[in-house]
Amino acid sequence: MDDKRLQEIAHKVRKYVIEMTFNAGSGHPGGSLSATDVLTFLYFEEMNVDPASPDYPERDRFVLCKGHSAPALYAVLALKGFFPEEELKTLRKLGSRLQGHPERTLPGIEVGTGSLGQGLSIALGIALAARLDKRQSRVYALMGDGEQQEGQVWEAAMACAHYKVSNLCAIVDKNRLQIDGSTDEVMDIEPLDEKYKAFGWNVLKIDGHSFTEIRKAFNRARECKECPTLIIANTIKGKGVSFMENSLEFHGRALTEDELKRALNELLK
Repeated sequence: MDDKRLQEIAHKVRKYVIEMTFNAGSGHPGGSLSATDVLTFLYFEEMNVDPASPDYPERDRFVLCKGHSAPALYAVLALKGFFPEEELKTLRKLGSRLQGHPERTLPGIEVGTGSLGQGLSIALGIALAARLDKRQSRVYALMGDGEQQEGQVWEAAMACAHYKVSNLCAIVDKNRLQIDGSTDEVMDIEPLDEKYKAFGWNVLKIDGHSFTEIRKAFNRARECKECPTLIIANTIKGKGVSFMENSLEFHGRALTEDELKRALNELLK
């Protein structure tokens, strides 16, 4: 798929994220928007998945470690055809399959996530199982940068390298903001690349909003057969809506009606 088509899909995802969280009156739009381009590429070019057969044994698996960014994942899954786009309007509603964090009741969701720090461990288990079953499946795990402050992430990182799970590719959505402030202020995670390299990972750093760079990174990850790969995707929180970009305010709140109009005016241009 060419970059122009990927950009069109990502644009629709961002529009859905804004509308979904507005209708719900809650949610996490900022981190959803920063992860949109990586998620779009994963599902529309990189991963082997089939909406008509979500449980196909040879499929690739995806773990949304930063489960609060579920609105972006839901929008991508709907656009891919896992469930009707109309269902996106039910985000966070009573009885909806689209809860605040992913649950396995929804087609396309492999793992229920929410508590930060656990996703990479789960992805490691899935990758090891695929290897034991002699499947060609690859496993992808999208983490937050604030999530790197969790101790379990580093236990998993050590184990991933020890077991040489080259069929696992982790991505850090590095937008530099978390709920309490910047990652530098809350607990500095740098030098993130050198830390993962020291643990034995193949580390790549990219612009997480450039489909050209995203494509090159995933291609290089596939070529690496000796160890797991970490892609550090430098992103912008709230990407795509000018007044939301790099704003901590929209980490965990939906837009007001006036803000919704402003955001949609920008996204519809």
